[in-house]
Amino acid sequence: MGDFGPKENKRFNDVTGSVLTEAQIKATRDALMKRRRVSIRLLVILGFLLSFVMTCGITLGAVSFITHLVGKQEFLEKATNFEFEIQQARRYEKDYFLYGTNLYDALEHTQNAENILKNFGSQMSDVIGKRSFKDLSYNLSRYKESLESIRKLSSKSDSASIKSRLAEESEIRSFGSAIVANASNVIEQERLQLKAWLKISIFVALAALVVLLIFEALMASLILRKIILSFGSFEKYTKRIAGGDFSPITPARKYRDEFTNLAMAINSMLLELKKREEQLLQSRKMAAVGNLTAGIAHELNNPLNNISLTVEALLDEFDEWNRDEKIRMLNDIFTQIERVSGTVANLLDFSRRDETSFEDLSVNKVLEKTLKLVSNEININKIKFEKKLGENLPLIRGNRHNLQQVFLNLLLNAIQAMPDGGELAVVSYSDYDWVKVDITDTGIGIPQENIEKLFEPFFTTKEVGKGTGLGLSICYGIIKKHNGEISVKSEIGKGSTFTIKLPKLEKI
Repeated sequence: MGDFGPKENKRFNDVTGSVLTEAQIKATRDALMKRRRVSIRLLVILGFLLSFVMTCGITLGAVSFITHLVGKQEFLEKATNFEFEIQQARRYEKDYFLYGTNLYDALEHTQNAENILKNFGSQMSDVIGKRSFKDLSYNLSRYKESLESIRKLSSKSDSASIKSRLAEESEIRSFGSAIVANASNVIEQERLQLKAWLKISIFVALAALVVLLIFEALMASLILRKIILSFGSFEKYTKRIAGGDFSPITPARKYRDEFTNLAMAINSMLLELKKREEQLLQSRKMAAVGNLTAGIAHELNNPLNNISLTVEALLDEFDEWNRDEKIRMLNDIFTQIERVSGTVANLLDFSRRDETSFEDLSVNKVLEKTLKLVSNEININKIKFEKKLGENLPLIRGNRHNLQQVFLNLLLNAIQAMPDGGELAVVSYSDYDWVKVDITDTGIGIPQENIEKLFEPFFTTKEVGKGTGLGLSICYGIIKKHNGEISVKSEIGKGSTFTIKLPKLEKI
């Protein structure tokens, strides 16, 4: 059923954390190609060829068998005709002995029987044997001779002729009875053979049917296992990929076939998709930075103004300030510089491009870092903010930058959903095997008919130029890659709550 092994891939995910690199694709390609090749196409061709040969063999056998039966039927008809002619000759023979008439009719039927015997003598010899056939021919010849002899003696009335005629009558009866017995024996033997052949034909037909059914079942099993189930496996692979799981297809069987090439092509596609996803994710990060520009500018402008004012005061009245006051002012400058550096570091950390790697993480730390990026955006939009982060939450395993992208995207969406201000709440807590994060706003809400489409690529309700429609689909893919879930509850005019569920570290 394809080349992807669930156990192997689970182990792969455990070790790599869904990291996909060219080296791993090359390793899986080498593992797929080093196995013994078994061509499905060749197996199917050989199967159908064998099926064709078997069908032709059975058909030719049936034709030969039917031809043989037809021959036996024809032989039986000739043997029956032979017996009929002998029976007719015997009937006219008896008429002659009783009434002295119809002797020529007896001779005529005897001649007909002799002609039939000459025409299919070889067939009869094969059926009853050469010795029995020789006896039959001899009896028929002697029977005819006796009829001819008695015909000649019938015109004489002397005592010698009468005596000879009586002797011939005895021989006629003897040879006639022998011929009838021989003919009946031939017909009976042929009928028994025909009956036996018919029984055999039924057995052979049933046996051929069973063989064909078994063969077709094997062919169906081959097609089911090697083709249909493999297609089913690849359907699962595509659904897995659509869900954001880019782990490569690894060997699960001891041989390779045409589906191996398909598996390698999909693995190459996964690597390209991974690269495109990283590029798209990076572009989304830069788009988010653009959305934060106003807040970041304010965040940078305040400390820079403070630094400028302090430096200006030092330059203008440097000699008038005592040493302690100068140190205090320099400390203020240093504090403002640290504030600027922290803001810039957060931006660089968020927007930098890195390889997707998984590590043990605290969800609260990722949230805290993300909230720093949007803090000024929250203040500028006059939003009342509430933060309730659970204490001693279990760690998760994930990629901090990808999760930060998810949280930032949801926070920005929540802020944009409240153009006239409102309330924003971020809550984290533990729930059985999950660590959950709720992001709730009191914004305009989402229509019910749009909720099911919300995580589809390119779906957006924003005006042209104000959204790409890729944010939530990327969030969905990232969370799925973390073996988590993302869901939303919303009501028009009352707001929305996005819930993210991430498995605890021990469950991964």
